[in-house]
Amino acid sequence: MKPTKSCLSLLVVLFSFVTPSFANATEKQDSGKVAHDSHAAHGEEGHGTHKFNAQEFILHHVSDAHDFHIYGEGANAIHFHLPIILIDGGLVVFSSGKFTDSKQAIYINDDTTKVAYDTTHYTVTTDGKYALHHEKMYKTENGILTFDKEGYPNQTHPLDFSITKNVFSLLLSAIILLLVFMRVGAAYKKKGLDSAPKGLQSFMEPLILLVRDEIAKPNIGEKKYRKYMPYLLTIFFFIWVNNLIGLVPFFPGSSNLSGNIAFTLVLAVITYLVTTFSGNKDYWKHLLMPPVPKALWILMIPIELVGTLTKPFALMIRLFANITAGHIVVLSFICIIFTNQAIGWAGMSVPMALFIGVLELLVAFLQAFVFTMLSALFIGGAVEEHEHH
Repeated sequence: MKPTKSCLSLLVVLFSFVTPSFANATEKQDSGKVAHDSHAAHGEEGHGTHKFNAQEFILHHVSDAHDFHIYGEGANAIHFHLPIILIDGGLVVFSSGKFTDSKQAIYINDDTTKVAYDTTHYTVTTDGKYALHHEKMYKTENGILTFDKEGYPNQTHPLDFSITKNVFSLLLSAIILLLVFMRVGAAYKKKGLDSAPKGLQSFMEPLILLVRDEIAKPNIGEKKYRKYMPYLLTIFFFIWVNNLIGLVPFFPGSSNLSGNIAFTLVLAVITYLVTTFSGNKDYWKHLLMPPVPKALWILMIPIELVGTLTKPFALMIRLFANITAGHIVVLSFICIIFTNQAIGWAGMSVPMALFIGVLELLVAFLQAFVFTMLSALFIGGAVEEHEHH
């Protein structure tokens, strides 16, 4: 099979590029409430007192964002701004750099009294039409955003199709894989499949053979594995490259795409659809007519059908949890220094963070391998031919 065929299935994966933006609607709401609770606690301690909040720091760095922070802090900070794309009575497009005016958050209690905390802020566009709070877009009332007692904004939000850090990472990884496989495929066309690989081709060939010989053939079978090689190669390299991009602490890295549950959900759904539509007669007979007494069908059929959903659910959670946990552990070690406000802690936390960071290189590969392996296993179970006696 020619490696360039795997590029075709990238088009299927790319439809997930908008889901990280939609995921902000739930993820940022949850993180927003956590942040609000911590800000409120700070406000009760007294205005002007600022204490390092490790939880808020970690949530900020593992969450999605509308720009890349490159260098510096405050007004002198350098950012790479990404485009904001909204549907609000029409198409609205502008740069995230337009969010420049910082406002103090105002919370409205049950008795309609307004309470302000100097530790919670949001930014608004220069024209005052939109506000950005915990990376979620809201329409404002004359540039003002108010919050209820739970810390949720009272204003509505437009339909958001913005290019965030995760979307940028997804598109970047797709371009990298297209360029790599097009070059490798061209080398095979020019020199033939039996020629000795050189350069990039020599690096990619063992990985391609790994997916073929250790994942596809053993789990799907010698006769049917070729049909699914493009998809298996795509998800393996796609997940692996995005995991590696997430380990780069500076632009264009620092995203957390594999740690976004919307991304892992889309990949799991694709595996589920491939498995379901590949199922043969024996597969569906086992689900709808399980080999048990007919009196138990009323119990077994729902269990079997639910079982088909638990498999992609496990795929989704496994990838999301492992990648997110790695980022959180590294950041937690770094936060020890600032929580204790003592440089002496760096002697312990920095080596441990470095060790976990190096370990994450292995995890990045391992999680791509496991996701691909389980996908092939599920597909193999759907296409397997059973002997009938």
